[in-house]
Amino acid sequence: MPDRRYPDVLVVGGGIIGLAIAWRARLRGLSVTLLERDRTGAGTSRVAAGMLAPVAEVEFGAAGRRVLELGLRSAALWDAFAAELADASGHELAPSRAGTMLLARDDDEARELERQLTFRGSLGLRIERLRPSQAREREPSLAPTLRLALEAPDDRAIDPRPVLEALRAACERAGVELREGAHVARVELDGERERVRGVALAGGELIEAGEVVLAAGAWSEAIVGLPRAARVPVRPVRGQIMRLRDPAGAGLLGRTVRFSGGYLLPRGDGRYVLGATMEERGFELAPTAGGIYALLRDAHELVPGVSELEIEEIAVGLRPGTPDNVPAIGRSGLGGMIWATGHHRNGILLAPLTAELVVGIIDPDATRADAAELLASCDPARLAEPPASGAEPLIASAGARP
Repeated sequence: MPDRRYPDVLVVGGGIIGLAIAWRARLRGLSVTLLERDRTGAGTSRVAAGMLAPVAEVEFGAAGRRVLELGLRSAALWDAFAAELADASGHELAPSRAGTMLLARDDDEARELERQLTFRGSLGLRIERLRPSQAREREPSLAPTLRLALEAPDDRAIDPRPVLEALRAACERAGVELREGAHVARVELDGERERVRGVALAGGELIEAGEVVLAAGAWSEAIVGLPRAARVPVRPVRGQIMRLRDPAGAGLLGRTVRFSGGYLLPRGDGRYVLGATMEERGFELAPTAGGIYALLRDAHELVPGVSELEIEEIAVGLRPGTPDNVPAIGRSGLGGMIWATGHHRNGILLAPLTAELVVGIIDPDATRADAAELLASCDPARLAEPPASGAEPLIASAGARP
């Protein structure tokens, strides 16, 4: 009988996080197989707007500051990541540098922006307060009823669709085995050692690996087989989004504008992304008239010209959210398995950093100097449920259902 062979790394999930990890791991000389339930890059990553905007996205509280730190570190990697990926794939990639403007429509929203200004200033972030006239000088399409604006000049964006195409091409060129239509049903455990030995597909096929990386996004909890103390709760947060086009070409906006209820992001070629709702409605993927109406109504109040744009696409994405909306990146508590999920609204932004952190766990020679600090902030153990008294051990017998 021939020797049984299996990859050094098995990545579950073919969105931007999984593809980036697979590519980076292969560049370290590791054999890599990636499993995707649908087509690589066809899920939430494809729907995303692609904002690289840690300053605009930062939220109050300790969790928000942890996400900010991760975002700032990852944003600093994006230029080199995009350049290397372009060379490896032959695809052109160009993060925009236009910045983000936060807008207020009325006095209540203006007061909130003042609070946001103070908060970002306390964190040492570069942010500028603009009077309505100043904001309209920079973006003439803004409505004359604008009350206040803030500008975050360091925030950027990138279209995730070319990035996903480039990552797929780079993975294929590097020798990553990409298996599409591979629906992972469960994690398989080694009954003698406290470790994961592989995964089982819905059709029953067992795939073993040296390390399993769970990067399945909002579908992470659908993969069963882990004991209670090694699980990470991930929920889908629904977002409806529109892609619009100006037949006259670029010019309506130069910067991304954010407002209460959404954002309008220019691609620079006459196309725009309008999004995104935040809905806790499970895995429902059908867009609704109410959600799309709300996006258009709110955008029209601040950028009236949006009503003249043509609709190219309406889509729904499912952001993977953890209870504190901080990603789960790191060991699961079991040997042989690493979590890389729960990136919520920041999957595109955090892809380069997540890939570096995960590959550094697998290959200590690739570990970042600040890895321990960053991994502590997104340790999956903070989310694990303690085992019930007298309940399952950390490791169940091989093949047994939890």
